[in-house]
Amino acid sequence: MSIARLVEVALNKSNFLTVRGFLDFCARYLELMGDDRNYQAEIISQNERNYRFYQYREDGNFSITRPINSDLMYDAAGFEAAVPVFREVMETIRSGVRPDHAYRHVVPRVVYTAQQSIGATLDALPAGASNKARKLNGDLFEHFIRTLIEDLGVDCTSGTIKVPVKDEAGNVLFKSSYQHDLMIRSAGKLKVIGSVKTSSKDRIDKIFMDKFLYSRLTETDVPHIAIFLNDVQRKNARRENTYAVNGTFLPGHFKAYTVKLNPLDGVYYCDIRPNMRDDAFLASHISTIDRFFFDDLGRLLAAGGQDLDELVIKEGDDGGEDENKEGS
Repeated sequence: MSIARLVEVALNKSNFLTVRGFLDFCARYLELMGDDRNYQAEIISQNERNYRFYQYREDGNFSITRPINSDLMYDAAGFEAAVPVFREVMETIRSGVRPDHAYRHVVPRVVYTAQQSIGATLDALPAGASNKARKLNGDLFEHFIRTLIEDLGVDCTSGTIKVPVKDEAGNVLFKSSYQHDLMIRSAGKLKVIGSVKTSSKDRIDKIFMDKFLYSRLTETDVPHIAIFLNDVQRKNARRENTYAVNGTFLPGHFKAYTVKLNPLDGVYYCDIRPNMRDDAFLASHISTIDRFFFDDLGRLLAAGGQDLDELVIKEGDDGGEDENKEGS
């Protein structure tokens, strides 16, 4: 197996129709990267030492990967041991029981490792294909999260919602369309609307505005959530052959929209930034993704929701209007 062959696999979405497809691909990538003869160099970030970059050999166009958080990314042996635990955790949640708290850390690490194995593989594409790689990686992350939710026995899809806009007398004036990455339904009601992105870069404003406009137009309080993979990117080097990471999260924007517009009903990360833990305000609104699966999904499903009879929903996993799904 070579990185070039793995790129061919990653480019074919039909290899990722199930959770097993994501996990199997990840195992293949980690096995490949477990042999240092398959890459040219491992580079340690200059400013946040837990991040690593990998440079491929000629079959990977000598490309350098995105930053990988070594505190989260499993190696091949660690991933092999974690996958059965992850499956057991998800099956326990499906049965309606909260899993043992001791296993919470497995969820963000498995999801992060599986998704970053795809992103890092696509980084081996030539520079001219970078936009295609970003969009595909973003599409696959959305599909991965939806598939995880569906495997819990929850009705979850992507698509477009046409919502009726009424006058004061209750007459429908027109219908407004909104594309969403997650639409979670239960008992004849729309329970949750969600965005799934690899990073919040250039997107956080829209997510808050989507909730604000949807709530105003429909006069409902349907919960809106956001799930992100991470918020780091490669930092422009001041010196040749030096590499560092740069955060892409905008805490000021997040705080302003939360206070002055409306708070989101859940914001979740696989690779959470240090300031999201250290800042009391951010910590009260942002969590790691295990909280969504362990705690919040059941709570959200038990809430009221909006009658589906009031909506026209067109399902479709086409990525909507957002052409560039992943931060650069």
